[in-house]
Amino acid sequence: MFVAAGLNSVGILLGGGVGSVMASWIVNGICPVDIAAFSIERALPFENSLRFRTERTVEQLGVLFGDGAFPTFHQHSARGIRRTPLHEHWARAGAYFAVSAGWEYPEWFSPTGENAHVPWTWGRGYWTPLIAEEHRTIREAVGVMDMTLMSKFLVQGPGAAAILDRLSANDVVGAIGRVVYTQWCNDRGGGMADLTVTRLDEDRFMVVVSDVSHRRVERMLLDELREGEFATVTDITAGMVILSVQGPNSRDLLSRVSPDDLSNEALPYLTGKEIEVGYSRVLALRVTYVGELGYELYVPADQAASVWETLEAAGGDLGLKPVGLGALHSLRLEKGYRDYGVDIDNTDTPVSAGLAFAVAWDKPTTFNGKAALEALRTDRTSRLVGVLLDDPKPVLHGGEPVLKDGVWTGYLQVGAFGFTLGAPVGLATIDHAEGVTADWLAEPGFEVIVAGVPYQATLSLRPFYDPDRARIHA
Repeated sequence: MFVAAGLNSVGILLGGGVGSVMASWIVNGICPVDIAAFSIERALPFENSLRFRTERTVEQLGVLFGDGAFPTFHQHSARGIRRTPLHEHWARAGAYFAVSAGWEYPEWFSPTGENAHVPWTWGRGYWTPLIAEEHRTIREAVGVMDMTLMSKFLVQGPGAAAILDRLSANDVVGAIGRVVYTQWCNDRGGGMADLTVTRLDEDRFMVVVSDVSHRRVERMLLDELREGEFATVTDITAGMVILSVQGPNSRDLLSRVSPDDLSNEALPYLTGKEIEVGYSRVLALRVTYVGELGYELYVPADQAASVWETLEAAGGDLGLKPVGLGALHSLRLEKGYRDYGVDIDNTDTPVSAGLAFAVAWDKPTTFNGKAALEALRTDRTSRLVGVLLDDPKPVLHGGEPVLKDGVWTGYLQVGAFGFTLGAPVGLATIDHAEGVTADWLAEPGFEVIVAGVPYQATLSLRPFYDPDRARIHA
């Protein structure tokens, strides 16, 4: 059964588009556009409470035609619903809180403990140098980000490995302790989720995905269970705090508070193991989303405050600071890391998104979308590539046209200022019938149009920051 509902206020405006999408979906079995922003999958149970709907509906209707488009816009109604156990610690440290999927998260920290009003603007503001300093903290010292808003699921039982193997384009059924980055695709090869799978034991796995994909991933796991198979899916999101400890001093910091061996030999990149931190035993994954030596600590929620206080007490001379997710945005774009729901969606494939390295082409399992991806494997007519402007003045947000020799060839998906690179950086979808290749991208003549003004740009398939990943493997 297909239902198109909830078109209050914009029903006539959306009618043609919704009708076209629904007809295509019913006939072909796959939605032809990304509908994550208005699919029922976006909604969480607490958003169905009477109080939430009463407050948020009024505000959302008021910002529908413009105000909500500003990159600095955040809802003011129905706030403070989901708070990590470290919320009050961050508040005392001067956090400016934004909201995603109901989670209150620090976007930046003010050293004075005060944050002025944030206007709706497309420009830079008083927060820009604060984010720049936090960006440098991770590049040059060590920062800790509270990533508890990430969705976390335990998949356990004798059928767990088979279910995850069929869903995942990459080979996730490997050695215990291995962390695997992968995509889950539909039958056309379109990415339905972008996540990591960690094998904790023979029949025990942890799936970690962004907050915006929470209900979709949960449903995909449950739907994949076949007759005769047994596995359980447990949502542990609220029970585990993620402290992302990132930067060149991260190993030194953790070594001060843990008796465990954290060397490259004992804990290589993309592996995980249980370690002690202070009084607690936590799961430590050697992963990064910023392009530095780093670790994610999965801490039982009741011990999160203790673990943070242990890190804070040990890291003063190492330059340790709490870091907001505003800096995460610029850090990950310097490395060209993708963000599902922002840069890529179900209309992109791992091939077009530049993520073919995360497809286990030779694994025997017929994973979802395998045939479609094999047919697209050599297609280079459309690619997501890195963009770096020559001029530091423009502000990139996404949606800006990209021209080659004056002819439109694509558009920015997302942008930020790369404080390490010293210029605006972003990711763009580029189309070229003869192939989006490294040689073609190296040619002169690329420009990005920002507010009507053309700016010279460099495009690349490789990251602009540390393309050989030397810092990650430090």
